[in-house]
Amino acid sequence: MTERFPAIEVFNRRRAGVLLHPTALPGTNGKLGLSARQFVDFLADAGMTVWQVLPTGPTHQDLSPYQSLSAHAGNPALIDLSELIESGLVTQESPGEPRSLLLAKAAERLINGQYTATPQLNPGTWKQFVSDHANWLENYALFMAIRESFPGSVWTEWPRDLRLRSPSALTEFATQNKNALERFRVEQFLFHIQWQVLRQYARDREVLLFGDIPIFVAHDSADVWANPELFKLDGEGQPTVVAGVPPDYFSPDGQYWGNPVYDWTAMAADGYQWWISRLKCQRELFDLLRIDHFRGLQAYWEIPADKPKAVNGYWVPGPGEAFLKVCFEKLPDLPLVAENLGLIGEDVEQLRYRFRLPGMTVIQFGFDGSPANPHLLRNHQEHDLVYTGTHDNDTTLGWYQSLDEPTRNLVNQEFNISEADIASQPLPIIKAAMSSVSRLVIVPMQDLLGLGSEARFNTPGTTENNWIWQLPSHYWERVSASGIREIVTSNGR
Repeated sequence: MTERFPAIEVFNRRRAGVLLHPTALPGTNGKLGLSARQFVDFLADAGMTVWQVLPTGPTHQDLSPYQSLSAHAGNPALIDLSELIESGLVTQESPGEPRSLLLAKAAERLINGQYTATPQLNPGTWKQFVSDHANWLENYALFMAIRESFPGSVWTEWPRDLRLRSPSALTEFATQNKNALERFRVEQFLFHIQWQVLRQYARDREVLLFGDIPIFVAHDSADVWANPELFKLDGEGQPTVVAGVPPDYFSPDGQYWGNPVYDWTAMAADGYQWWISRLKCQRELFDLLRIDHFRGLQAYWEIPADKPKAVNGYWVPGPGEAFLKVCFEKLPDLPLVAENLGLIGEDVEQLRYRFRLPGMTVIQFGFDGSPANPHLLRNHQEHDLVYTGTHDNDTTLGWYQSLDEPTRNLVNQEFNISEADIASQPLPIIKAAMSSVSRLVIVPMQDLLGLGSEARFNTPGTTENNWIWQLPSHYWERVSASGIREIVTSNGR
């Protein structure tokens, strides 16, 4: 099946990696400095050569990385303020001040040239960043500054001239709020600089970065406000239809996501430029990219906004082959993975195969009793990725402990283990995943640490206690990196 492999560096050999979102790293000053470098060192010591993260955009108050304020921007909460001390953008005397104030002062110093330049951070790189990203950066800065001026509101509640983007109103606002716009631009620059330093640090240690792209975007986002013609909205900016998924075995009522739906006809008219720009931005950050809900490119579940229940939805054809063809024409080295979990029809798989996109299997999903289940170890394919679990699953230990007795017996038989074995470190299911024929195996960090349900990162369909789990300090003392490396290398990874 190797003929299906795209020409992507990550798949040039058997590899193992870890799933951990940067927000879960230890530290209070931000995550993209020492804390991230220490994690890269841990991965390298453990023989792991891929670090997978969730979407890295700025979030709403619910902290979900899948409902971002921008599909292009980086999350300024990840900026490590201590990394800005050496350049003078943050002073040694100010670490106790509120983070927002420190970033505002850093922006002012950068704009006024009151800092010590470095090869990465200097007037030339600042000017180049603003120029290279102007197609989204200016709208993002405007959106965030207006949003700040009307706290607690979504953009459809703003004054009409700002909501509908009157050129004169936007010009007047930008003139009166110049400092705020500069602050939001500088935040993005600092995120970009710190991410690029981290990416090079990882590459120097042979660790590649793996990102995630939600197929849909949040309604309350710079993307929808700045490009209303690309979404199915009414004259006031409200969605006429929204996205979700239909009822199925796992969700009898279906799922109502509420994201606005793309007007794919309008997007096709300009050659999918918004998507091309989005993919370019993510390509600057990552060596591999997953498209979440890939099946939505073949067909998506559209729900009338005035009938907000998933059961009222219907299938609508997606842009499919025409869209992907343009993406690969514009970005020939685009390193995509298709998230193809759930009830996926043959038409979706054929679309994936036509563009030689790797898919996903999850060990936890293999035990419905069917010998043909693609998630069973014996049914894995070389061209796919295998996970012990994902960010939406319970940890592997928590999952095992919650199984009913018949399913637990199936798991024990599959991996030749007993209940006494399951909590041993590393988990026996990690060892099994490493033996898969799949070229890339990804293990959530919680599984490497052998943690239970208390370390679950997200529970779909709930709004409490998600996205907040933190990696314990000195985590490297809780797991043997050399022991993990031995398993990785013994499986040719």
